Parts: sequence; structure tokens; C-alpha cells
Amino acid sequence: MGKATGFMEYQRQLPAERPPAARVKDWEEFKQKFSQAAAQKQGARCMECGIPFCHSGLQIGGMVSGCPVNNLIPEWNDLIYKGKWKEAVQRLLKTNNFPEFTGRVCPAPCEGSCTVGLNDPAVTIKANEYQIIEKAFAEGWIKPEPPAVRSGKKVAVVGSGPAGLAAADQLNKLGHQITVYERQDRIGGLLVYGIPNMKLDKTKVLARRLKIMEAEGVEFQTGTEIGTDLALTQLQSEFDAVVLAGGATKARDLDVPGRQAKGVYFAVDYLTRNTRHLLETEPDKAEKTADYISAADKDVIVIGGGDTGTDCVATAIRQGCKSVNQFEIMPQAPLTRKDDNPWPEWPQILKVDYGQEEAIELFGADPRQFLIMTKEIITKTEQGQKVVTAVRTVKINWDKDENGRFVPVEVADSEKIWSADLILIAMGFLGPEAALAESAGLERDQRSNIKAAYGDFKTNLTGVFAAGDMRRGQSLVVNAIDEGRRTAAAVDQYLT
Repeated sequence: MGKATGFMEYQRQLPAERPPAARVKDWEEFKQKFSQAAAQKQGARCMECGIPFCHSGLQIGGMVSGCPVNNLIPEWNDLIYKGKWKEAVQRLLKTNNFPEFTGRVCPAPCEGSCTVGLNDPAVTIKANEYQIIEKAFAEGWIKPEPPAVRSGKKVAVVGSGPAGLAAADQLNKLGHQITVYERQDRIGGLLVYGIPNMKLDKTKVLARRLKIMEAEGVEFQTGTEIGTDLALTQLQSEFDAVVLAGGATKARDLDVPGRQAKGVYFAVDYLTRNTRHLLETEPDKAEKTADYISAADKDVIVIGGGDTGTDCVATAIRQGCKSVNQFEIMPQAPLTRKDDNPWPEWPQILKVDYGQEEAIELFGADPRQFLIMTKEIITKTEQGQKVVTAVRTVKINWDKDENGRFVPVEVADSEKIWSADLILIAMGFLGPEAALAESAGLERDQRSNIKAAYGDFKTNLTGVFAAGDMRRGQSLVVNAIDEGRRTAAAVDQYLT
């Protein structure tokens, strides 16, 4: 429970972050560590609340509340308060394969359902998780532990994002021989190309975990797309089971005039190409990888207000953009919880993320524009090709139609033209790409995801399972890890 009176004695404190003006000059992680004494005080704030919701992982109000992997949060908070760091690591790894990832990129729904948060700022659960796992690596406690006995069973995992890696890690620990197939040139999926380096370092943090998994016996094969380079039927014949964890990679497009002009890209392509460039060349050198997209000296418009949109803002700033604006079709969230958003629901309140902080520091204003709809991408013709020059928008309000559904209604005389050289579409994802499902005869649900029930994760093909965003649609890294772990348990039951 931590210290009995800790939540009354100590205030919430977060680890320091590198100042925005300094961190935008490089691609290093911007978060820093607590001192051990500060971390122990934060652990002490975890109270004996009777029935903790922080590790519940419930769906309340259509959103996740508490930790989807059911982290034993009160237990390891108590352990770090008492200085029992090694025991805290053991409790943390009992439920989460990759706390070094979630401790960096998870939005921390656990903190939204923290009981202390009813009256005071919540316990710093995410920061405590980060502290525990980083201390474990620093002390040399995280070492390869190959299974003592192999089962003789082979499992193929398709996709190396958080769901695929979690499934592979769990199944390997159970003694099965695992091969992970990835169509990209690097292992990691969303973790390597979907999340910028300043949030999750690829060569220090991601590579560190992958090296351990390889040492434990997991085999990785890159540059292989199942359904194109290798048929799913071949995997079925060569392996005892197959886990599909290819993600929800079909991006939601923007259907407006001028969409096909040069200078308009999906956010995921922009982020992927930037990270590939960082990993393949020295960042301060002039030469660029062939598909590199630069925001240098450009007016940038990011269409989409979520985490990916924020990552685009931060990336464009580091590339040296001239200006950046982020369009959000929804209204600005309130500063405090509204009455219809009670604890322990996820708090729908305004947050200023790292990308917005950096834009405020450099340009003097929050880049987000709320209740705004893009109507047209304005272009000009250069050397026979249409090139983006501006964006035309209107303000909107959300009103109910005759069926009671909220629909956007344009505000009269609210049209505005925004100068733009680079437009990034960050409007989320519709589901997995269709090619594999169609070629293999996999059933899909109404949302185009691979059809497999939560719990057994079985598809309509014998011995083929589905996990993560490919099964449930776009979601959080922590949800993907949860599904990977649970799918591994279902596969193990099937094999044994």
C-alpha cells in the first residue's frame, strides 16, 4: 500500500523533461529519470484504497479504465517505497513483458482510475513503472533466460509489433520454438516506425529488448510479407500454429479536392520515412534516404488531433519547419472532468503533450485548432504536377440530426485559407489491410478486422489465431501487449 499517510504528505511529482528549446535540436528521448529517493516518495503515495481500480483494465463509458495488462500496481508501488526494487521488478514482469515500452508511450489509463485522483493528483504510476524497469536494466537484473525444455512445437508469428512480440515472448518462455515474420526491414512494427525516436529510442531501448529475445531463442525474419512473399498455407503446413498480429495499417484517408497533390502524405508514411532516415544516416549529414520527407522551411498542416498528430508536430519541428498547425475536428476538451465523465472513467480533459509544448516554446502558441474541417487542398501546377500551396477550412459545430446522432454543421462565414507546403493526414486507421485476409480466406468482422473472439482468439482457419490491432482495430500499445499475452495462452492450450 505504500506509506499509510504518504498520499497526504507528498505531492505528485513527475520526472523532469529536457527543456523544449534544447530537445528539439536532436532526436534523443526527452524524458528523464527520477532520483531513487524521489521515486520512493511517489511509491509512498499509493494508498490502501480497498478495491484498487488502477489494475482493473475495465471498459467503462466505451473507454479503457485501469491497466489492460492488469499490472499489480499497488504491490510494486509498496515495494519501491520500501526500497525492494528487485522484488518490484519481479512483480512488474509478472504481468507485462515490455514495461520499458509502456513506461514511455502508454497514456496511463491506470492513472485515470487511481483512487487518489478522486481528490488529488493521481499516483505517478507510469513514471514508477519506468523507474523500476530502467533500474533493473541498469543493475543487470534483466538477462536472457532461455526455456530449459523445448516442447517440440513450432509457432509462426506474423507481425513484430507489440502484440506479435508479446505473443512470441510468452510462447517462447513456454518452450515452443518461435519464428517472427516482419515485412519491414526492421523488427518492431509500430514500435520502430510508428513511434518517433524521441519517445522510444530504437537503438538503445527497442534493440536492447530484441537482443534479449534473440538470446532466448526467438527467431526473427524481416523483409517477408505473408500473403505476398510467403503464403499463409505454407506457414500452416510448416508450423503447428500461426498467430496473426499484423496490426491495423490501413490509414483513414481525407476525401477532399486536391488530396492527390504532391506534398500530401499519410502521417504513418511520414514518420516511418523519418525514422528510417535516422537509423540509416547520420542526422546532421546532408544526404537523405530516397523516400525521406522533410518539413524544413515549410508551412506544415497536420490533420488529426491524436497522438500520431502530435508526433508529426514534434517531428516537423525537429526537421526545421517554418510553421505548424494541427487541425482537430472535435471541440477542445475541458480543463477538469465534466459531470458525465466521472472517476474511474478515462478523464477527458485537455492535455498539452510534448509536441504542443515544443510548438508553444518555438512559435508562441498551441498549434491545435479545434472544431475545424478541411474542405479543400489548394494546389498549383509545377512542371506538369500539382503541388500543394494551401488548405481551405471551415469552422463547425456538432449538432444532432433527426436520428439523434451528432453531425458536423458548418459555421457560416467561417472559411479560412492556411498556407501549406506539407500536409500530413493523421486521422487514424480503418483496420488491417485486406490482401492477406482475401488471399487466405480469413473471415472478417463488420469493421474489416480479422474475426476472432476475445478469449480464444481463433480465426476460421484451423490453428490460426489473431491478436492485437489486426483483431480489435486501432488501439493502445498496452492493449496489444495484453492481447499478445492472452493469445499466447490460447495457442499454448491448443498445442498441449
